[in-house]
Amino acid sequence: MKINPLTYAEVSRPMYVLEEARLRENLNLIAHVAKEADVEIILAFKAYALWRTFPIFQEYIKATTASSLYEARLGFEEFGSPTHTFSPGYTDYEIDEIAHCSSHLVFNSLTQYERFHVRAKIDNEKLSYGLRVNPEYSEVETLIYNPCAPGTRFGIAADKLPETLPNDVEGFHIHCHCESGSDVFERTLTHIEEKFAKWFPQLKWINFGGGHLMTRKDYDVPRLIRVLQRFRKRYPWLKVILEPGSAFAWQTGPLVAQVVDVVEDHGIKTAILNVSFTCHMPDCLEMPYHPAVRNAILADEDGTAKGEHTYRLGANSCLSGDWMGSWTFDHALQVGENIIFEDMLHYTTVKTNMFNGISHPAIALLHTDNELEMLREYTYEDYRDRMD
Repeated sequence: MKINPLTYAEVSRPMYVLEEARLRENLNLIAHVAKEADVEIILAFKAYALWRTFPIFQEYIKATTASSLYEARLGFEEFGSPTHTFSPGYTDYEIDEIAHCSSHLVFNSLTQYERFHVRAKIDNEKLSYGLRVNPEYSEVETLIYNPCAPGTRFGIAADKLPETLPNDVEGFHIHCHCESGSDVFERTLTHIEEKFAKWFPQLKWINFGGGHLMTRKDYDVPRLIRVLQRFRKRYPWLKVILEPGSAFAWQTGPLVAQVVDVVEDHGIKTAILNVSFTCHMPDCLEMPYHPAVRNAILADEDGTAKGEHTYRLGANSCLSGDWMGSWTFDHALQVGENIIFEDMLHYTTVKTNMFNGISHPAIALLHTDNELEMLREYTYEDYRDRMD
């Protein structure tokens, strides 16, 4: 089916649509950064895991990063290569399978290392071990996303590391960004080197984690390349790895929803949609943030605005707070018309849930010729089989 990506008029049910042309633009830019800076950039599944699209990714990158057994299996079995794996807590009943699926295994603490480093290599002698370290510096302002906040459960501070690392530890993993710019990375790198450079001669690689939003329009890509090139010049023996998630899928496609009713109370009109913020756009309530709505202007954030063509956007769940702001359109909304939420591929597609048993949006790939390919449609059985 041919689709008009400006209106998605041909779509009449909820659907996440990944636009291949936009995805390839991001992948081309990421591949350019990797080549120019002489680093490896890999995909973080925590932000994007649509495995049916992995053949596209394989044209540009060679590896992925996992934070759990199932993500490690996804990379090993579906992407076709062992994963770079980190978890804040490995378990006795999963470590062997995780080791089998991984090329790099990062430990969150020295106690986790002591517990599992011998056992993991019994299953996979090629594993390269790393330690996650905490630079105790981050410019992430939203506390829930700040991995270096006081009391963090992530990583080892410099004053807790031994002068000589265990002889099978080959790398450091550092993650302290969230949709950050290259200026933030440059400032953070100063703190990282001040605290950890004395251990660099003992290492073979360093992973600077995710949150490098290099595909955002205002991101200073040349600056990122220069910063990485200078770091590589200072420490030429260190292989440098970045593992962004959002950068791969940034602005690659919308969630298309439909109006099913319009109700009014105390002069506030609500357009009820066939999607849910808590189920299908959970970050909108968790962070929180307001998504962009195509051809609409945000009238207010508290949902109290009134006007001829102003509507609170309400979901179809029974959660009272499942709505998102007031939006002004240039016409009166009609039952059946599309409401298009922009940029809904990264994180959203991996965080959805089936609360209330609400029908889950389908997932589709819009090819460069505007032909729509359905990747996944969800059924009652998907909901039922999650229960027992």
